[in-house]
Amino acid sequence: MIKQIRALRQRREREATGLFFIEGIRNVTEATQANAAIEQLIVAPELLRSQFAQELVVQQRQQGITILEVSGEVFASLSSKDGPQGLAAVVQQQWSSLAEVRPEQGLCWIALNAISDPGNLGTILRTGDAVGATGVILLGDCTDPYDPATARASMGTLFSQRLVKATWAEFRQWLGQSGFNLVGAADSASSHYRSYRYLQPLILLMGSEREGLDAEQQAQCQALVSLPMRGQADSLNLAVATGVLLYEILAQADQAAANKA
Repeated sequence: MIKQIRALRQRREREATGLFFIEGIRNVTEATQANAAIEQLIVAPELLRSQFAQELVVQQRQQGITILEVSGEVFASLSSKDGPQGLAAVVQQQWSSLAEVRPEQGLCWIALNAISDPGNLGTILRTGDAVGATGVILLGDCTDPYDPATARASMGTLFSQRLVKATWAEFRQWLGQSGFNLVGAADSASSHYRSYRYLQPLILLMGSEREGLDAEQQAQCQALVSLPMRGQADSLNLAVATGVLLYEILAQADQAAANKA
């Protein structure tokens, strides 16, 4: 069993089993609160000093969740954290389809093309949760949202944001019938990100860390916006740029709601 859990560090094993591994009191708590499909909890009693976490384990046991108790040494061999807290879980992955992406849901959706950094993806999930976005559509060859580094960076919001994966061709075909406005970010765009009016329902399309959006992807957008760069750097970190844009979209949505009140 321990060998199988350790194997979930590898993407191919996660994809083959549809499972992933999370650790830490906060992540496990978020999973239980989101009613995630928990296969089992892994508990090291000698490390688990939090009374809240101990009570959580008791509650999960009473609900029929399998509890695997291990030594502190074994738990440390599974953990990627300094000072492991003694609580982890194996959880079923949860994916939505493009057909389930509906215009009436949330502030917006975030589409990410070929995002490669799991930390960036986790941060975008966390920011999306903060502004009330519904979820993330992963296009093309993207990093795995169930990578342990993504789960850590998401700070539990992996369970609040819906996840979709599709090819660019599938997304493009679906988009024409979806009812969404597609707005992309590009360095060359003439529209300042704060001067553009983001119309709902909305999908914010962001390109890869290295390449951004290609010509075809830009052409598919109803509008392209840019962020001003006044220093020597020619671009922002993808997660930072996405966060800036999401908060502008939120500010405009709040203002529109206030105007209607």
